[in-house]
Amino acid sequence: MKDRVVYSSEKGRIWAKCECPAADGNCESTLPGPQESVPAKIAVTLNLENAGPGKKVTVIHGLPTNTAFLEPLAKELKKSCGTGGKAGEDFVELQGDQRDRLREILGRKGWTIKG
Repeated sequence: MKDRVVYSSEKGRIWAKCECPAADGNCESTLPGPQESVPAKIAVTLNLENAGPGKKVTVIHGLPTNTAFLEPLAKELKKSCGTGGKAGEDFVELQGDQRDRLREILGRKGWTIKG
């Protein structure tokens, strides 16, 4: 295991990734990457994937890399489908086979849906 400095009596608390002082504010390595703009017309693909033995998840691919857009979208879809899930970097994942329900919800938003 690599030894790393987490506190310095001169600098105080140190960011783990870049080893710069935490007092300087946000470390560049902890900030999210570039955010894509959200297009007016969104085309997504719904995939049913295995998440482990006997577990299925529905993944919505083709979304912009934009956490400010994906987090509320994931929350809305989880609530509408009554299931758990998460927002990824450029996808949303919901537990179970939610494809039929998602076609209805996303279709009302005017999105193009494949799969």
